Amino acid sequence: MELPAEFTARMKRELGGQYEQFIKSYDRPAEKAVRVNTLKLSAERFKEIAPFPLGDRVDWEENGFYVTAEGLGRTVQHAAGLYYVQEPSAMCAAPLLNVQGGERVLDLCSAPGGKGTQLAQSMDGKGVLFANEINFSRAKILSSNVERLGIGNAVVTCCAPEKLAYGFGEYFDKILVDAPCSGEGMFKKEAAAIPEWSPENVRMCAARQKEILAAAFEMLACGGTLVYSTCTFAPEEDELQIEEFIKSYPVKLIAEDKLYPHRIRGEGHFYAVLRKEEGARRDIAPAAAYVKDKKLVTLYRQWEKENLNVTFDNLHLIGDTLYSLPQGMPRTDAQVLRAGVRLGGFAVNRFEPSHSLAMYLKRGQAEEAAVDESTALAYLRGLTFDCGGNGWKLVTFCGYPLGWCKVGGGVAKNKLPKGLRI
Repeated sequence: MELPAEFTARMKRELGGQYEQFIKSYDRPAEKAVRVNTLKLSAERFKEIAPFPLGDRVDWEENGFYVTAEGLGRTVQHAAGLYYVQEPSAMCAAPLLNVQGGERVLDLCSAPGGKGTQLAQSMDGKGVLFANEINFSRAKILSSNVERLGIGNAVVTCCAPEKLAYGFGEYFDKILVDAPCSGEGMFKKEAAAIPEWSPENVRMCAARQKEILAAAFEMLACGGTLVYSTCTFAPEEDELQIEEFIKSYPVKLIAEDKLYPHRIRGEGHFYAVLRKEEGARRDIAPAAAYVKDKKLVTLYRQWEKENLNVTFDNLHLIGDTLYSLPQGMPRTDAQVLRAGVRLGGFAVNRFEPSHSLAMYLKRGQAEEAAVDESTALAYLRGLTFDCGGNGWKLVTFCGYPLGWCKVGGGVAKNKLPKGLRI
């Protein structure tokens, strides 16, 4: 692998006697790992039904496992949201935030969703998680991952950090800033990042990170915790960035470390844990859940009564799409792609459930059409299958939802969204 000369010269100065070990680490293949989604099952249960062998646990994430298999994103278990494919060192930052259920949490630079969904697992559906991404196309990918993993207390927004800060001053208890960076730590995993690297790009990233940290400080409540992370080795984006942040704002550094690929089983990562020492903790009025047409509520409640063994509250209608908003979700003017559980939509005199609802449901909350692996794969390709009974059913594999089907005449009509078919 040919690395930029200016990069290797700097790393040699920084690492000294460890430089040769660092360079040799690039001869090894990139490590791969998956993180079990404990919102749906335990790590022990996943071991029983995993579609590939699981290796050692990732030291800093108890639900993370090293793997060597290919095609990790094309299994039935992946479609069911039972695991998330994540680079092992990238799993280090979220646990440092030590989030608890009931807290107000922000993942400020969230796409594609690895760290945000990791935070959601620790929250276990309690409290409110804002997952923000400034780029709309990447925010849609983030939203899709939140849906696949069955997260019901997340609000996915697409907003510039400084704009988000206008509405959320001193509001969040915990904030994760996995900042966009020069990507030096991902050269082995993503070779396309190598020709994009330059000292100028490092400086540009550092300037943007400074702005993002300023916005994060504004939104953090007094006594709140902020974790800053990057996947780069550049001091301007890591230690020097934090050094300047501490000089500029009343924050205390709790911990700081850099992960190098010659020292760990993973690629490069940096993190810093900080606590805000001054200010207040501000409340924001909850968003008003509202459905103007009460007939639509009646229509949904009738469908819910006939098809579900669970009741959703905090109903909110946007266009013809019905949501169940997270409890305590604050008002926001930010562009929202998803809030809570997207229950479904309305056509003429009928309600049709969404894939989001299917992925959120737990065993026993809807009538199931249980399928084996071959039928599950056929379903994921968009095919029909033989099925008894009538009406809406939740297609499940080993008890975990894959999506909806509608049964009639002994055939299950496939309701999996076309964009999710494999």
